[in-house]
Amino acid sequence: MKVAIIGAGKMGRWFTNFFLDQGASAIVSSRTKEKLRKIKDEFDVEVADNITAVKSADRVLICVPIENFEDAVKEIHSYVKPNQVIMDICSIKEFPVDIMHKYITKGTTLGTHPMFGPDAKSIRNQNFILTPTNTKERQSADDFKAWLEKRKARVSIMSPRKHDELMSTILGLSHFVGIVACDTLLSRLDFAEMKKVAGPSYKLLSTLAKRVASQDPNFYASLQVNLPKVEEIEGLFYQKAGEWLNLVRRKDKEMLADKMKSVKMKLESKVSA
Repeated sequence: MKVAIIGAGKMGRWFTNFFLDQGASAIVSSRTKEKLRKIKDEFDVEVADNITAVKSADRVLICVPIENFEDAVKEIHSYVKPNQVIMDICSIKEFPVDIMHKYITKGTTLGTHPMFGPDAKSIRNQNFILTPTNTKERQSADDFKAWLEKRKARVSIMSPRKHDELMSTILGLSHFVGIVACDTLLSRLDFAEMKKVAGPSYKLLSTLAKRVASQDPNFYASLQVNLPKVEEIEGLFYQKAGEWLNLVRRKDKEMLADKMKSVKMKLESKVSA
């Protein structure tokens, strides 16, 4: 199997290394010549322009930012062959799947979302989501799922819409909470002192805050404006934060305790269900 990796960014490099480790051959393309030079030197892999890469591959994995995705698909779609599988790794699925369906009339398209970043040491125990939309894509998804599971990945299959609804909370809300928490913590003059004496709860919050703040700002901003229900979810969080804050302002210890007990009971019922 020969895989064309379109995009030589961090995830493009990760998947180049991954497929080479699995015994596949790879050809990598990018509009940035310096990235191609580095990836060729590091992996001794074939590099080319996007069109040449697609022409010579069995499977194509598009690893470009979502704002560049349509341009990449428009560039390569005329060169896709009927026996090829074209996949993307965008963190949002309805938009790229629709774009692939719009332009790619030959071959099989398949939306995918690796739920890990370029720091992952391997695919073992990592979540991987596939989003087929028709019978042909479902067969490709089933085949790829079996291949990934042999390598110990945890694979889920769902519709692009269901994926995006889930990611509004899984990615959108968690990133939102993390960056707001980081912004709040950094507003405190005693931030360094808090770190010295912190307990487990603060350390968890600090870890989330630092992780989100250290990521690619353009990528996280893109998620916030493109996930379909993120505004609704984050609006609910804002509403709930206001309810809790009002109880704190009123110094209503009894109501705070009752509300905490209610949340605990709801959580336990969800966990045991």
